[in-house]
Amino acid sequence: MSQSLLEGISMGLLLSAMIGPVFFTLIQSSLEKGFRYATMVALGILCSDTLYVLLTFFGVKFLADSGSFELVLGYVGGAILIGFGISYLVKRQSAAPDPSLAEVPKARKRSAFIKGFSINGINPFVLLFWISIASLVHLKVSFDSMDVWLYYSGILVTVFSIDLTKAYIAKKLSQFVTPRFMFWLNKAVGVVMIGFGIRLIWFAMG
Repeated sequence: MSQSLLEGISMGLLLSAMIGPVFFTLIQSSLEKGFRYATMVALGILCSDTLYVLLTFFGVKFLADSGSFELVLGYVGGAILIGFGISYLVKRQSAAPDPSLAEVPKARKRSAFIKGFSINGINPFVLLFWISIASLVHLKVSFDSMDVWLYYSGILVTVFSIDLTKAYIAKKLSQFVTPRFMFWLNKAVGVVMIGFGIRLIWFAMG
């Protein structure tokens, strides 16, 4: 196996080990709305990461030096996360997940995709991660175009695969999940989201 691909896979494992807003959103989505819905959330996360890969690889120097870009992203991202958090806090108790629901309507697929794309996309820490990766790739003079492609592919495919695994495991546990558990999970997710949002705004202010 290519050395660049192995390095990409190892970096993808590192990224997957990070626990943030995306992790909680993915688990909550799988528990409450099913694996197929969570798969669309994971696909939105993948597309968001891919967009950041393109932006940072072709414009790493501009993005890294642009403090105002990170400032705006911090404030907007923090506000959006707080908004998501409040929506979870005010959410009413719902019925337990229905395992018989195999299909996800197109409208829900779109909303799931947008949820994954936006929560991952507005997190400045995700941007900073990809800036650091792009900087690392540019410093690897031994990498040719194929090595770069394999490296990024290794990261993205690994992260997407582990996201699906997280969602699948969470769905398997859904039979033990009661409406009361989902009610308190939503509250916990809401608090976590608001906490991450405040943290982003705090860092932006600093």
